[in-house]
Amino acid sequence: MRTLRLWVVLAMLLGAVGSWASVYTWSQHDLTFETPDDGVVTFSTPTYFEIRWDEMVLTIQLYKREHKDEKRIMRENLQRKAMSYNMYDTSDGRIKVKGFDVYSIDGTMPDGSRAIIADLVSKKKDIVAEVTINYLYGNREVVEDIIKSFTTVKQKPNKEQKRQRIQSKEDADKQDKQLEEERRRQQRTQGKLYDA
Repeated sequence: MRTLRLWVVLAMLLGAVGSWASVYTWSQHDLTFETPDDGVVTFSTPTYFEIRWDEMVLTIQLYKREHKDEKRIMRENLQRKAMSYNMYDTSDGRIKVKGFDVYSIDGTMPDGSRAIIADLVSKKKDIVAEVTINYLYGNREVVEDIIKSFTTVKQKPNKEQKRQRIQSKEDADKQDKQLEEERRRQQRTQGKLYDA
């Protein structure tokens, strides 16, 4: 499927979250990430995803990786994006994510909330995930855990499910017949016990 496939899996987030998490996967890009539970998905397309909580909003925009001089371009892009949001007190972020080159900027929004914008450039795929999180003070560790949860690991199929076979009509009829005979046998046995 091209749209973001939701596999809501209960898993523990690292660090400060300390509660169950939801795992989301863009199967087309083998891109997986975790969020705190109880978020409401407000937008989901093949290249854009948005989820909201009471104290936080997460948006992800996927782009195709096209530039060789990405470090300079990513930094300029982040500065322009921060200026478009009227962010102030901005600083370059230092978040490390396995399998990605990360360029990020964080700062304060005009309403006093905090925001982080991170461009995650995959080392395995030709994609860039631009992650923007607007959050209230006190949620910084949760925000970093969300960004650190990104992976581009291919999902392995469930082995038990792979071995499962579809029952034929003949086998189903045979099984129904055996169950019916067993039920009759039990009724006869129960009848003899009560007749004595």
